[in-house]
Amino acid sequence: MHPGELADRLRSGLLSFPVTHFDAELAFDEGRYREHLAWQASHGVAGLFAAGGTGEGFSLTPAEIDRVVRTAVDEVGGTVPVLAPATGGTASAVAQARAAQEAGADGVLLLPPYLTEAPQAGLVEHVSAVCAATDLGVIAYSRANAVYTDETVAVLAARNANLIGLKDGVGNVETMARVYAKVGERLIYIGGLPTAETFALPLLQLGVSTYSSALYNFLPEFALDFFAAVRAQDREAVYRRLNDFVIPYIDIRDRSRGYAVSIVKAGLTAVGRDGGRVRPPLKDLTAAEAEELSALIKRVS
Repeated sequence: MHPGELADRLRSGLLSFPVTHFDAELAFDEGRYREHLAWQASHGVAGLFAAGGTGEGFSLTPAEIDRVVRTAVDEVGGTVPVLAPATGGTASAVAQARAAQEAGADGVLLLPPYLTEAPQAGLVEHVSAVCAATDLGVIAYSRANAVYTDETVAVLAARNANLIGLKDGVGNVETMARVYAKVGERLIYIGGLPTAETFALPLLQLGVSTYSSALYNFLPEFALDFFAAVRAQDREAVYRRLNDFVIPYIDIRDRSRGYAVSIVKAGLTAVGRDGGRVRPPLKDLTAAEAEELSALIKRVS
């Protein structure tokens, strides 16, 4: 998919980061993953990001990431755009971007490099190297040790024609306002904070026209209805859903580090689709928490 076409497709609707299924020995379970992707694609989502944060990409080997991406492309490619991750240092990220193109992915999500701080000039070179390594559209994820300033985003957008988007995992209102003021519609802006529904309505005013919904993994209809309410700027509908489900859900999520992923797999199990276990260093919800989540889901299902 041409980068411009991909950008238009992604900005048109809700985005999903599907979980990655593991078997009893915590090896990749391709069959269950395929079933999940087919279900996800059937509800009209605008893009699927394979092996992302919710997909536990941080726990996958490079070979596993390649297999997960190829499985996603084979299962839903041509129906829904599939984006692959590029992670680690520049050399690793470049290799993964090239592998994504070879696998038939439609785009790349560039995650922050691991365990190092970097100046803005270094981040410019990092992103530019990845963009130069592929013809695919690239989205830079701003969070952790790769938080991009408005000046950096403007330089990157001018230098790299296939940089199509910025995913925001920080939520700094001033920074996002500055970025949009400088770059405008040259890029798409994706909300990437945990449980992005919480921030979706106010961030819409800053040009963040779509977001990645973890809830879509197990409550696709609810997630799509919420997205429609945000796009319509229906404050009553948004805040009713926040109170009915999202905020109580966040209360469970916030009880332990890493639960942002664990609670999604528990949600899949609660709706009868067997999310399975998370890999270490994450931990699954307790039985009591899983039951609490199940009761909460029943209220909105």
